[in-house]
Amino acid sequence: MYAIIDYKGRQHKIESGAVLTVDRVNGDPGETVELQDCVLMANNDGEVSTGSPTVANARVETEIIDHFRDRKVVVFKMKRRKSYRRKQGHRQEKTRLRVKDIILG
Repeated sequence: MYAIIDYKGRQHKIESGAVLTVDRVNGDPGETVELQDCVLMANNDGEVSTGSPTVANARVETEIIDHFRDRKVVVFKMKRRKSYRRKQGHRQEKTRLRVKDIILG
């Protein structure tokens, strides 16, 4: 069984036991987070359920593994011949989630 979810503006294909990386989620490692109203499509042994836009009463139970910061992205601005240069770095806060179960209600 697998599902396609739309969580925080990004689509992920998930299965039970899969690990996915998303933007920071509030909670401590080990806590359970339930994702509701995000399942776009689910495939249960060949039986496909599609939503418009989401599958009704479907939810995903996940567990927070850890929080971390993503690799650095360098933002460099420059205007030629004007002696203008600005260099700035940014590291996005991320969370690793482990999918415990996909529930189609």
